[in-house]
Amino acid sequence: MTYRNALRRALAAVIVLPALAWVAPADAERAPATLAMLDRIAPGQWQVHAREAGGFEGRLCLAEGRPLIQLRHPGQACRQFVVQDEANAISVSYVCGQAGSGLTRIRYENEQLLQIEAQGIAKGLPFSFNAEARRLGNCTTR
Repeated sequence: MTYRNALRRALAAVIVLPALAWVAPADAERAPATLAMLDRIAPGQWQVHAREAGGFEGRLCLAEGRPLIQLRHPGQACRQFVVQDEANAISVSYVCGQAGSGLTRIRYENEQLLQIEAQGIAKGLPFSFNAEARRLGNCTTR
């Protein structure tokens, strides 16, 4: 991805994410989202590998899939708004106050393979990445 394309995507995130955060609460009140697709992934050690430079890279020990929504804002208490909640794909917009915001789409391939697209703002800077998450096995303690 070129710098210009990355900048366009990041600027779109700056414009679109606040709009989603404003619209989503009304939708959330209609029917609670379950994000059940994330419950179908196998717990254990997962490797997230970005397809381009600057994306999220790392290993995570997951009991369930919800931490994958906020890879650039791990462990932060953010307001989440479900944009899409289907059997094989979810999209969640989230806002973390001064820490930034994001929009994450996760597509289920099988219980050990996921596709992740994320964009937003973290630490005052735009981010945008596509990644693959693969289960490596059980979590190991050191």
